[in-house]
Amino acid sequence: MKAYDSLSVSTVLPAELASLRTLAKNLRWSWHPSAERLFAGIDEQLWRSCGRNPVVMLRSLSATRVAELAADDDFLARLAEETQDLSAYLESERWFRKHTRDTEDAATSVAYFSMEFGITESLPVYSGGLGVLAGDHLKSASDLGAPIIGIGLLYTYGYFSQTLSREGWQQEAYTEHPPTDLAVDPVLDADGVQLHVSLGFPDGRALDIAVWEAQVGSIPLLLLDTNLPTNPEDFRAITDRLYGGDAEHRIRQELVLGVGGVRAVQAYTKLRGRAQPTVFHLNEGHAGFSGIERIGQLMESGENFETALATVRSSTVFTTHTPVPAGIDRFDSHVVQRYLGSSGGHTLVPAVPSPRIMELGAEDDPGLFNMAHLGLRLAQYANGVAKLHGVVSRGMFAKLYPGVEAEEVPIGSVTNGVHIPSWTRPSMMPVIEAMNGGRDLATSNTWDHPDAVGAEELWRIRGELRAELVKRARDSVRASWKARGAQDAELGWIRDVLDPERLTIGFARRVSTYKRLTLMLQDRERLARILNNAERPVQFVIAGKAHPADMGGKQLLQQLVNFADEAGVRDRIVFLPDYNVTIAKHLVAGSDVWLNNPVRPQEASGTSGMKAVMNGCLTFSISDGWWDEMADDSVGWTIPDMHGVDERTRDALEAGALYDILEHEIAPLFYERDERGLPTEWVEKVRRSIAVVGPKVAAERMVRDYVNDLYLPAGRSARVASEVAATRAFAAWLGDVRAAWPSVRVESVVAENPEPKTGEGLRLSARLALGQLTSDDVLVEAVVGAPDEDGELLGARIAEMRPVADGSSDFVVEVPIDAPGRLGFTVRVQPQHAFLQAPAELGLVRLPS
Repeated sequence: MKAYDSLSVSTVLPAELASLRTLAKNLRWSWHPSAERLFAGIDEQLWRSCGRNPVVMLRSLSATRVAELAADDDFLARLAEETQDLSAYLESERWFRKHTRDTEDAATSVAYFSMEFGITESLPVYSGGLGVLAGDHLKSASDLGAPIIGIGLLYTYGYFSQTLSREGWQQEAYTEHPPTDLAVDPVLDADGVQLHVSLGFPDGRALDIAVWEAQVGSIPLLLLDTNLPTNPEDFRAITDRLYGGDAEHRIRQELVLGVGGVRAVQAYTKLRGRAQPTVFHLNEGHAGFSGIERIGQLMESGENFETALATVRSSTVFTTHTPVPAGIDRFDSHVVQRYLGSSGGHTLVPAVPSPRIMELGAEDDPGLFNMAHLGLRLAQYANGVAKLHGVVSRGMFAKLYPGVEAEEVPIGSVTNGVHIPSWTRPSMMPVIEAMNGGRDLATSNTWDHPDAVGAEELWRIRGELRAELVKRARDSVRASWKARGAQDAELGWIRDVLDPERLTIGFARRVSTYKRLTLMLQDRERLARILNNAERPVQFVIAGKAHPADMGGKQLLQQLVNFADEAGVRDRIVFLPDYNVTIAKHLVAGSDVWLNNPVRPQEASGTSGMKAVMNGCLTFSISDGWWDEMADDSVGWTIPDMHGVDERTRDALEAGALYDILEHEIAPLFYERDERGLPTEWVEKVRRSIAVVGPKVAAERMVRDYVNDLYLPAGRSARVASEVAATRAFAAWLGDVRAAWPSVRVESVVAENPEPKTGEGLRLSARLALGQLTSDDVLVEAVVGAPDEDGELLGARIAEMRPVADGSSDFVVEVPIDAPGRLGFTVRVQPQHAFLQAPAELGLVRLPS
């Protein structure tokens, strides 16, 4: 019989249970195990079926179960305890306040823009590493009390869910996620109306954007939503899905994030009575248009472009995660002109001259607008996400700073980290806390009690985590094969998939060419022999998604899946579909070894291996990303990288090294047992890895580094720039320098003692023509080193030269000489000003002709 009509039935929580909504709406529960257990204990089956989403679960409870909970004194006591714990956490004085007490730095506050945030599966606004890193950034900032507001997009469909066809081909599906299912609330004004901001598009239409708020501990995360009835269909689709659509769709998303994000955070802080952000942190180039909006606002208030740019640069931090040019967002210049050009009167930021915008995003190809270049030109503070990535970034972007060596390019590095409570399994947390001596993990730089947990206890925990992974992997493999069309009668073999006592290798990350998912398949017969070794068997558990448009990545994934389907190895190597936060937590914890084999140096950082370290899993990696700066034979294994050869030879050689180390070093160490059945040397290696590497790869350390090295300096620069007269004077100085620079020359360079001896100093003098500039406007440096056959200075030392008298254009310096040999020298001139963080910022350099 068909229904005449339908209606929705909602659950009403009585007063005794009202605080359940408070706990559900603050995402701290996702890294606070006792709060998560409270929710799971309400209805374990319902908790799993609703994707561990407490908002959906509470709405789905039956009246009978609600009444039972309201009458359960034990549950009410636990609820009261969790509610009080959250309240105490939010009110406590944490590291940042103590760190900045009684200083002007206490006024620093940060707006953190990111295209994605990976907090928990139940807030599906992330796809992978960049988002999880941003999520860990906010969680750690909350634990440290750092004053950050996150700004992102609220995607209607999020990222895709992954299944496999019978042939092992990736298939994508998208699920709608209405805000009512998520831990978000509308940002309301004094009249109870949701906060909206708008953007004027070039066709004369206004885009309406609703602002939602998720609470990440003490950190507000603002999420912008265009899927509104007030918008036309094409505007509603802007925030439909993450990394979907064409370039037109992508630039619209980035305009919403950047321009809309600035307007949203300004309106939000005004509503909340909070101070406006003093520092703007762009997590990748996606939010680069935020700087254009801020320049436009200053120009509308009467400032000229140069003053506005100087003000914006002083308070902007840009983080690049991209080690290869192909990974940078580029838009057709005509598309950018259409949205940000000055014709028609309908632009997003009409006060900013279109040619100046195009200059900020310019690159070698005049037809393209480069978002990383935009970010770097808008930010006075820039960093890569590992030490090696900082080196790579300085080389990759050196053209933006002509006349200086790559190592002098003003891009530093802050090595990524992972949030300890989120990624350490509950059974491993006591181990870490004991190694840390019971101190606050959020503020500890060292864990100096590595022997605090006995070998037998540590090995027991590791065994439990491995067994849990095996169980979950079997369930996942069965569900995957059922989804691929297999019948129960075909799946008896899954009972024997993996073994909880066997050496387990984990590999999980985004499936892209440079990460080399299939490097392990270079010699399939040898891999099969290693997997099936009778005395020292090995098993692999693998997961990862390929971007829907990445056909090459999908082909690699299919090759791996097809190999794992083969009868001879299918119980020793498995692929887990739909890689997500929950799968990752069990995979990094249950694996004994974490494999990472990208093409060096194309891995910016890589954080999955960091998560593994926190759980006692050992590292097996190419020397790339974070492992490059922490590689140590006592805590892991390094696969030699074979640079300087063709791609096929490189892959073959590195795969051979991978097999050799796995077969002859890793497996023997794992299976070598003492009289108690313990692999004592293995456990000692695990112990050292946790104690030595753990604090270095913690996101808590990462956020402290951002605060000390970037946020507080940027906040100080912003306070200086807020003195409008000084900033205007600096902008005028910039104009004078650029106008005068063509007339600046190094007229002569002379070695006053042309045959110096070791132990003496080389005395150099230089005469400059400065035109309209003075000696105070320039930094003059002697560059001294050993010349190679092309005249390039090797091992160059740089020494600042001083004018011989106030106002003089003659400069001198004496450079100490320690070793004999051929010595070359030159002189370099750059602009100099107190507002510049580095002379190279302006890209103006003069050398002798």
